[in-house]
Amino acid sequence: MSATHRVSAAGSRRGPLAGIRIIEFAGLGPGPFCAMMLADHGADVVRVDRLEPSSPLPGDPRDDFLNRSRRSIGVDLKSPAGIALARRLCAGADGLIEGFRPGVMERLGLGPEVLLAAQPALIYGRMTGWGQDGPYAASAGHDINYVALSGALHGIGRAGRKPVPPMNLVGDFGGGGMMLAFGILAALLHARSTGTGQVIDCAMTEGSAVLMTMIYSLQAQGIWSDRRGSNMLDGGAHYYDSYETSDGSHIALGAVEPHFYRDLLHRLGLDGDEELQAQNDPAQWPAQKARFEALFRSRTRAQWCDALEGSDVCFAPILSLQEAPGHPHNVARRAFVDVDGAPQPAPAPRFSVTPSSPPRPLARDEEATVSILSELGLSEREIAGLKDEGIVG
Repeated sequence: MSATHRVSAAGSRRGPLAGIRIIEFAGLGPGPFCAMMLADHGADVVRVDRLEPSSPLPGDPRDDFLNRSRRSIGVDLKSPAGIALARRLCAGADGLIEGFRPGVMERLGLGPEVLLAAQPALIYGRMTGWGQDGPYAASAGHDINYVALSGALHGIGRAGRKPVPPMNLVGDFGGGGMMLAFGILAALLHARSTGTGQVIDCAMTEGSAVLMTMIYSLQAQGIWSDRRGSNMLDGGAHYYDSYETSDGSHIALGAVEPHFYRDLLHRLGLDGDEELQAQNDPAQWPAQKARFEALFRSRTRAQWCDALEGSDVCFAPILSLQEAPGHPHNVARRAFVDVDGAPQPAPAPRFSVTPSSPPRPLARDEEATVSILSELGLSEREIAGLKDEGIVG
């Protein structure tokens, strides 16, 4: 990573959140994702790292895309001087993000009562799997555990097979980091109008449950079965599934609406096929799916793209992580950006009046540390003293 990138990462940011400062206490997964979302759109996010960050993930934190577009400072949170510095950072911030187990921040002397007393408008964002209380609150866990408890994991997988973990997209990111980012912004709006901050208790179990609202609604209406792989949107229906092609690749179909389904049959040359006319009879889905499986295995993915792209049959090729950045649609939309030679997802969503800056690697060096401390009003002598005492690194 070049010095140019590290310096530029500390520069001013564009976007609708420009002027907002967030303190992020370093963690893994959902907390950094929340911080990334805010930083992507202009917030000045200062990441407070341990002096020697520990992580189960290999490599330099600056190479982790989730850490992009912000500055980092290493602080000894085991020392009174380090805690005092962290309090000072938070006193000048609009919000903070922490993802420790319940009670850890309080034991450090950085709990909500202390920090809100110093900064009454502070938004105190807490990210956990189980929440701040409840029977599971003190237990360790990961995404797979949180989505298991919300009912989300039960519904993901093939009929008659065990549940399939949806990577860590549903708990960590959708029900966790994204939910906390929403909560922070909602609380910031309230603080701007009232001057009153608050604590956000964001639990991935509850966030993943919120993502399941439509499915719970369909079940309450009697049109969703608790048997996974047997419903319209979980791979049970022949018109909403993935299919293998003759070259070992795959395509995705989602022809849910009747007129899209009719268009699909037409383009497949199956308009008059009686076996495929009953679109929403679950009893016929297995036989209908067998027909589609045989048909789609008769051509390559590229041939199906030629036949179905640009139509209303709700079709797309299933792309690998290596393929997706180079797809013509993603290229046209600039959905991926190149940073230091590696493609990564571009900030989203997009804003017409306040476009966001391109992502930049995490600034984790002496210049970032000095700039953060200088903005707190510390003199060069005071900064040098903190370094000499091992309070910052």
